[in-house]
Amino acid sequence: MTTTVAPTSPRSPAALAVRRFRRNRMALAGALFLTAVGVLALAAPLVAGHDPNAVDLAAFREPPSAAHLFGTDSAGRDVFARLVHAGRISLLVGLLSSLAAVALGTLLGALAGMFGGPVDAVVMRAADVVLSFPSLVVIVVLAGVLGPGIAMLVLVFAACGWPTACRVVRGLTLSLREQEYVQAARAFGAGRLAVIGRHVLPAVLSQVAVVGTVLVAQLILLEAVLSFLGLGVQPPRASWGNMLTDAQNLTLLQTMPWLWLPPGLAIALTVLAVNFVGDGLRDAVDPKGARG
Repeated sequence: MTTTVAPTSPRSPAALAVRRFRRNRMALAGALFLTAVGVLALAAPLVAGHDPNAVDLAAFREPPSAAHLFGTDSAGRDVFARLVHAGRISLLVGLLSSLAAVALGTLLGALAGMFGGPVDAVVMRAADVVLSFPSLVVIVVLAGVLGPGIAMLVLVFAACGWPTACRVVRGLTLSLREQEYVQAARAFGAGRLAVIGRHVLPAVLSQVAVVGTVLVAQLILLEAVLSFLGLGVQPPRASWGNMLTDAQNLTLLQTMPWLWLPPGLAIALTVLAVNFVGDGLRDAVDPKGARG
């Protein structure tokens, strides 16, 4: 008696990518850490235990204790409360700026690659102009002109960050427009914009996601730098960057590490986790990556 074995259905590319990502321990750990940070940030009013902006001069620079888990700062404000509320701001700026930059870059890159000619030339020269200036210097100047604030950071970061996604999407679009299924769609009367929406954008989303994660890490760091310099998020609203302004002299660095260590570790670990996730996504969507 012979038994027949039912053929196993091949896994979809998405399922294979998820499996490869889950097998990457560092990427999975980074994703879990970011999830925990995001949950803490969203639940900040519930877990903080103190008003992040409440000044208590009687609790001036107190070390960590049962009453103040991470101690207090130079105005007697609870460091832990400010840390979890600051996570909202730093993550919000990084995510919104990255989404805006990637969306703009993806749109312009797809248009440049699909239309070619003058459209391609104008878009790519604009990208070259943006990339030719030191981004930090440009952002500092624009921050000084437009005034500090969250909306300014998102706008300026997006304006300076779109060329990376644009170049990646343009290169992919130039390759995709030569594929037979795209040429067939064009032959049946589909317009270029319809081809972009139906064929190009779904095909480039995985690569765009990788670019976006890398950009999030860069922008979280950049927000911290600008807030530390006084050109980003303004007090009394807390961000991880402006929390570090209390640690600008050697005495505080040596004797009061609770003022600078929590926000410093939050920035470093969050950026590291985002980079791990980006590496994992890159390996997961790469058809030549780890074996599924």
